[in-house]
Amino acid sequence: MLRTIHIEGFKSIASEALDLGRVNCFIGANGVGKSNVLEAIGILGAAAAGRVDDESLLHRGVRAGTPTLYKAAFTGARVPPHIMLNAESEAGAGYRVALLNPLNDPQPAWSFKTENLYAGQSGNLVTRGVKSVNLEPTAGLAALRLVDIPAGSPPAKLMSGLKNYAIYCPNTPVLRGLEPDSQARAPVGLCGGRLAEAVQELKRQLDKDSSDDSRADVQAGLDENLFESVIELLDWVDDLDTTDAPGALLSSSVPRGRLVLRFRDRFMSQSRNQLTAYDASEGALYVLFTAVLCLSDAAPQILAIDNLDQALNPRLATRLTASLSHWLERSNPHRQLLFTAHNPAVLDGLDLADDGVRLFAVERTTQGQTRCRRIRPTQELLEQNRQYPLSRLWLRGDLGAVPNV
Repeated sequence: MLRTIHIEGFKSIASEALDLGRVNCFIGANGVGKSNVLEAIGILGAAAAGRVDDESLLHRGVRAGTPTLYKAAFTGARVPPHIMLNAESEAGAGYRVALLNPLNDPQPAWSFKTENLYAGQSGNLVTRGVKSVNLEPTAGLAALRLVDIPAGSPPAKLMSGLKNYAIYCPNTPVLRGLEPDSQARAPVGLCGGRLAEAVQELKRQLDKDSSDDSRADVQAGLDENLFESVIELLDWVDDLDTTDAPGALLSSSVPRGRLVLRFRDRFMSQSRNQLTAYDASEGALYVLFTAVLCLSDAAPQILAIDNLDQALNPRLATRLTASLSHWLERSNPHRQLLFTAHNPAVLDGLDLADDGVRLFAVERTTQGQTRCRRIRPTQELLEQNRQYPLSRLWLRGDLGAVPNV
């Protein structure tokens, strides 16, 4: 997992350092820079993979842009020549890069000005300086040198997590299978493509896990049906599976993939109680999308969901948020999630007493610079929270991160 991320000169972020946990929620008004934080990590992930261009950024869910849009440009301040990004893992490994692309002559790919991959007290494993020669400027040196670094070492794990990082932003038509996903990924596309296939794969994975009597949690009597914990969030769903022969459930004029989700409505008669993703509640699709990313073995080790709460009823948003930490802990305790939200009810699902669950208030200063402030569970906040839920405290302005309108 990432322990810290440091961003300089990117979009609305002049200079910001964040200490991250396992689950990280970013709240704030529209346009304050929440998504910019997620995208900065995406750019660092592209650099870790060896090339920073539109194709590599779009593959990670970062909006493509010119150097004019990417470089911080505050009124009265000099536009920095480079974007500097640095990430460190819990194990002390770090990856730092400065990226260049001239404003007056933008290039398809960004150039690496400096680059360092280091392993805590052991020092630098890869160093690239401004005077390095005979290096392709748009090719990352650390990505080339990874073959010489042991696969299980902290630096290798950090680079792997960064390279596979992606920002997911679900889209209802894509989740329903009506539109293609522009970026296919495993286990699910960045906008929700191949959701039915991902759900089928997740069910098989969880069934296999539950039948493995060698697992420590089974031996400790802690095993549970994790898929049932997903279905429990959907009070109208009696059962969920997939089919490759929807028959009369879908009109022949409706686009469909190889597999189709099939829901059974507990309140309807058995002869007419089946629905596909085309007819089902969009909230159910968003819950399944999030659950797949938290529970699937094929999901990235480090991932982000932009606007996690869209299309969700407030109470469902609370329940889903409360499930995130549990799902991650039970499936992969080393997986790390960052997400943005606007629905105050999301906050009521966060257990701030758990240091692995962190809430960040994102605001802009009077100069327009993005600031991320961790909302810590102080004694004063805990006292307030005993009287009012966090959602109420946010709406009252006690947590900050509210629009100035």
